[in-house]
Amino acid sequence: MATPARPRPRIIVLSDSARQQVNDVTAELRRAIAPHAEIVRELEANGDPLPDDLQADLAIAIGGDGTLISQARRLVDSGLPLVGVNVGRLGFLAEFDVRDLIEQAPVIFSGSPPVREHMMLHAAVVDGDGAARLEDLAVNDCVISNGEPFQMIELAIDIDGVQGPTLTGDGVIIATPVGSTAYNVSAGGPIVHRGVEAIIITPLAAHSLAFRPIVIPAHAVLSIHLNRTIPGTVLVNDGNVVSKLHEGETVVIRRHAKKARIVDNPATSYWRILLDKMRWAAPPNYRDRGG
Repeated sequence: MATPARPRPRIIVLSDSARQQVNDVTAELRRAIAPHAEIVRELEANGDPLPDDLQADLAIAIGGDGTLISQARRLVDSGLPLVGVNVGRLGFLAEFDVRDLIEQAPVIFSGSPPVREHMMLHAAVVDGDGAARLEDLAVNDCVISNGEPFQMIELAIDIDGVQGPTLTGDGVIIATPVGSTAYNVSAGGPIVHRGVEAIIITPLAAHSLAFRPIVIPAHAVLSIHLNRTIPGTVLVNDGNVVSKLHEGETVVIRRHAKKARIVDNPATSYWRILLDKMRWAAPPNYRDRGG
């Protein structure tokens, strides 16, 4: 008796049709995917809610790391695994290019692709009466930044209800492990392997030699009280300004209940990406010492 044919996976494609390079890659991928899967919907890579009638098994985001991050936030409630196809400059998170996806198509569209789950952050801005006036998610990081006129602000950081340090400076980065290689590492924070569940606290230009970055458990809840702000003080999630912040408010940041589901490229590894794309631990360029 013949084995029934396995149903082809249903795919949605998320892309920015205003970019010609993205359109060219999308057209190439349509042809490459056709033997392996069925594209059931093509949507703009924006923040609009997904259609209520959408039925799919996998999503492909075509763009750069920013596109992948925004679409991971968009898809988190659906539970759909997300493939990132890089058309940007770096492609640290969007691990595939067109060639990789074509080569790995039998695995990616097998019905059980290699999926890794990344913790996300949930941020709530709470007013002086304890009411949350805004809630938002982040894949990489939540940043409280001073903004114009670029004077110092003062933040009191409580961890799990325990009074913590007061930070005077330009602000603070609260990052996930996958976001540790973004703004966090540029500000002197540690690289934390994406397989670790943790929250990273990295001060921005702290007016203190002793305020060093710290890694805390993922289950910790941070309450960041805004003791002193300036007119430009804002909350920035994944590089997007979410809201102005005011004295007397508190930003509560915790691990989000759901995780982003990202499809791994079987042809590479986290360490290779760190070495090849981030130039982690790259040695100096020594002059030739030959004769």
